Amino acid sequence: MKSLKILATADFHGSLEASRRTALEAKNVGADIVVLCGDVTHCGSIGDAKKVLSPLDVIDLPVLFVPGNCDPPSLVGVNIGSLRCIHGRCETYGNIVFIGVGGGVIGPFQTMFEMTEEEVMNVLTLGFKHSQAKRWLILVSHSPPKDTKLDVAYTGEHVGSLSIRQFIQEKKPSIVFCGHVHEARGTDQINDTLLLNPGPAKHGHYAIVDLNEKIKVELF
Repeated sequence: MKSLKILATADFHGSLEASRRTALEAKNVGADIVVLCGDVTHCGSIGDAKKVLSPLDVIDLPVLFVPGNCDPPSLVGVNIGSLRCIHGRCETYGNIVFIGVGGGVIGPFQTMFEMTEEEVMNVLTLGFKHSQAKRWLILVSHSPPKDTKLDVAYTGEHVGSLSIRQFIQEKKPSIVFCGHVHEARGTDQINDTLLLNPGPAKHGHYAIVDLNEKIKVELF
């Protein structure tokens, strides 16, 4: 089976420079697909999102994204040039199915795009309903699953989503890409599912995932 390379990152928070770096690295590493896990803007508009993501619209690669809790809810379903928003949707590339859920769970900061756990599960169910069995099932989420290494905030509190964790336990995706908790960059597992927070693009972080017979992850 031919190896497939995914560049994943998250949390641009309005940084056009971070988007330019991501586009350059995608070309440099020979990525086949780019995945963006939300917070394109920092409480900005659709226009701001389009500006931030514009460097990624010209790299001639599939780019999939979900909005984050600091993005406008109106970004749902908006494709930016060639970039595809997969919140509540699925996209298939070869032997991979991607499904997406953006936003965040309701928290104390009252950010732009927050949902109840029930709403999160409804979005996940909608995306999965239209998927077909393939070699790899990948979930692209802004929020991490609850009670993992990837949802520990600087306060020590676990701030992830119970619905995302439940979905992982029931549907058993191969990989979950997420962001949101900047200080929780790294990897973890739920059973056989790999969890990956590539770290905030705003600070120069990203991950490369090679899919072949096995999953290989490098954090940068």
